[in-house]
Amino acid sequence: MQEAYVDPTRAAFDLFKALPRDEPIWMLNQVRYRPLALYPEGHPDAGLGRTGEEAYREYGRTSDPIFSRLGGKIIWRGKMQLMLTGPETENWDTIFIAHYPSASAFLAMVTDADYREAVKHRQAAVLTSRLVRCQQMDASGGFA
Repeated sequence: MQEAYVDPTRAAFDLFKALPRDEPIWMLNQVRYRPLALYPEGHPDAGLGRTGEEAYREYGRTSDPIFSRLGGKIIWRGKMQLMLTGPETENWDTIFIAHYPSASAFLAMVTDADYREAVKHRQAAVLTSRLVRCQQMDASGGFA
């Protein structure tokens, strides 16, 4: 079975925080949902029978006010059709790019008390994911 990646490791998060915080960032998100959301025992939504996709929509609904207040925007969203190059086992239910005005805005989001509640829906929803911090480069000249 493939290893699950839902939350960043402490080491990865420390590396994220060591990078410049005052520059815009783009976060490439690749997400595969659980067939059924897995909420921790005692969570108000445990036992509702939500699919992972439904729980992820709830994450979006509850986290969007914080994300938007801090200047975050989804700048591209897509549905995977085919893995042309790469492991055939890496199938994603949704892929999107989130833009933040700065890494500090992202850090403010993930440490916000309301976000910390909202992210429980993401954790229940996600079977595995990839989250890649990117810095924009000049693309005006093509590949070179």
